[in-house]
Amino acid sequence: MSPKERIQEYRARVEEMLDSCLPDATLPPDRLHSAMRYAVLGGGKRLRPTLVYATGEALSVHPAVLDAPAAAVELLHAYSLVHDDLPAMDDDDLRRGRPTTHREYGVATAILAADALQPLAFKLLSAHPALLNRPALQIKIIRTLADACGSNGMTGGQAIDLASEGRQLDAAELEHMYRLKTGRLLRASVISAAYCADDINGQALNDLERFIDALGLAFQIRDDILDVEGSTEQIGKQAGADAAMRKATYPALFGLESARERADDLLARALTAIEQFGQEANILRAVAEYVVQREA
Repeated sequence: MSPKERIQEYRARVEEMLDSCLPDATLPPDRLHSAMRYAVLGGGKRLRPTLVYATGEALSVHPAVLDAPAAAVELLHAYSLVHDDLPAMDDDDLRRGRPTTHREYGVATAILAADALQPLAFKLLSAHPALLNRPALQIKIIRTLADACGSNGMTGGQAIDLASEGRQLDAAELEHMYRLKTGRLLRASVISAAYCADDINGQALNDLERFIDALGLAFQIRDDILDVEGSTEQIGKQAGADAAMRKATYPALFGLESARERADDLLARALTAIEQFGQEANILRAVAEYVVQREA
C-alpha cells in the first residue's frame, strides 16, 4: 500500500470514529448536537489524527489503541476552530469551503457546540475500551492534550495572536506564537501516540519532539504562504484575511521567499530527526512532506 493510500485509510478510520462518538443530531438538544457534528464532520485535512496513526505505525502500535487519541485530538482541534472563527476572535465567515459554525447556527449555539466538544474528547479518552486497562497511559495522554489546549498551548497562542494585530514581531516572538497556537496540538498528536508504545525510550521521544517542533512551525508558515498566494476557493477560507487584519505572519515580516526557505529548512530538520525509525516511519515522512507542499 502506498503512503497516500495509507493516509487515506487513516483518515477514513478517524472519520468513522468521530461519527460514532458524536451525539446523533436527532437527539435533544438536537440543534446543539447538529452544530457539533457540523463543526467536526465538515471535511478537513485530518492532519492531527493522521499524525497519531503515522507515529504509531513508526513505533509498531496497533491502530485500535490509537483510535481514541486520534479522535480526541481532532475534537479538540474542531473546538478551537469554532472559537477562532467567532466575531470576537478572527471573525471568519468561511471554514473548509462552507459557512463557519457560528454563521450556520448562530454565535450562541456555536460557542456551546465548541464547549461541548472539549469535554467529549476527554470523555472518549477516559472510556474507550482499548485504553480502559491502561490507566497510567490514559492519564499521560489526557495531561498531554489538556496542556496543549491551555494558556501555555492553543489558548495562549490565540491570545498572543490577537494581541499582535498591527504590531511588529521579531522571528523569535512569531515562532513562539506559532509553537503555542498550532504546534502544541500537533506535538500532542505525536507524543500521545508515542506514549502508546510499550518500549518507547528517551532518545526516540526526543527525536519525535524535534520532528514535530520543526514540522509544526513549517505547517503554520505554509498556512501563511497560502493565505497570500491561494484563492478563497482553494484554501476553503477567506484568502488574504491575515493581511486585512494586519496580523503578524512570516511572509508579512520576512517576505514570501524567506518564508518558503524557512519552511523547506524546517522540513529537512523534521525528516532528519526521524531517520532512526527507518522504513516504519515512511508514512510519517509522507505526512511531513505533504504539510510543506500542500496547496490548501
